[in-house]
Amino acid sequence: MPISPPPSGVYRLLGVDPGTNILGFAVLEIDGKLLSVPEMGVLHLHKFELHEERLQRIFERIQQIVKEYKPREMAIEAPFYGKNAQSMLKLGRAQGVAIAAAMTNGVPICEYSPKSIKQAVTGNGAAAKEQVAALLEQQLRIDLSSHLLDATDALAAAFCHYIQGSRTPAGKKGQGRNDWSAFLKNNPDRLA
Repeated sequence: MPISPPPSGVYRLLGVDPGTNILGFAVLEIDGKLLSVPEMGVLHLHKFELHEERLQRIFERIQQIVKEYKPREMAIEAPFYGKNAQSMLKLGRAQGVAIAAAMTNGVPICEYSPKSIKQAVTGNGAAAKEQVAALLEQQLRIDLSSHLLDATDALAAAFCHYIQGSRTPAGKKGQGRNDWSAFLKNNPDRLA
């Protein structure tokens, strides 16, 4: 059954924690100061042997979520530096496919580093995933004990985006967002 768009003044944000074995996703609905979570979960990808199959499944599921919930924007966790280049390449592909799925449906994307997400939710950029989940439970007044940390990380990305957006004047980009146009405007000498 298709989900109807939210009433006027209500909007949704999609959060994604990319991964090639488990991808987390969460939809955060904002109605004034009331926040709710109509859907969150994980996509188990380890059952697909080929990496290409995993990427296809990510693309299809993100598109399905976007079409059902019609989010205003998508917040996605940016890959962090890792020592294993092959793992980083696969993670970057998963993130890119999720971004492409949202953009194909006209959803703007904002990237946040894991540290900035933790900082926005807990006040500590080095917080453990369990601390992030516990503070989300407090803030949103929901029970997250049945959800994997990948799903709560996705919810944290959406919540971080909400927090960043609510702290800035209308039309301004929040701190921590990936805003290339502002960067280029402020650094014209960096354009090659």
